[in-house]
Amino acid sequence: MAVEIVIDTNRYRDFLDGRAATVEIFRSAPKIYVPLIVIAELRAGFAVGSRGTENQRVFERFIHRPRLEIMMPTMDTTRHYASLYRQLRSFGTPIPTNDLWIAALVVQHDIPLYSRDAHFDLIPQLPRIEDGE
Repeated sequence: MAVEIVIDTNRYRDFLDGRAATVEIFRSAPKIYVPLIVIAELRAGFAVGSRGTENQRVFERFIHRPRLEIMMPTMDTTRHYASLYRQLRSFGTPIPTNDLWIAALVVQHDIPLYSRDAHFDLIPQLPRIEDGE
């Protein structure tokens, strides 16, 4: 069953590397959301990498595909961020700040996250896509 997905930085990389399960999930998703935070992480990596110009060019082609949409934080996102921050802190399980923003967007919009980062498992209300890889 094809579902809309929110992608994390590591799954964009997996897609470019041609990982079969990731490519299939990207191809079958009717809509792929890319959080602004993921775009910033990718561009930061391009800025310090040895193939920055080429990576930026490939990314620009990727981000302008018709099924892609940039997911922007809003004031409502900040409420989800604060709630998740409190929840994770109360259990003594903080996650990286950028990933907390991504999680807040995912919870806000209730669209499954596609990521390899295990710390997202600490947020039970966060919908996830698994591929077995």
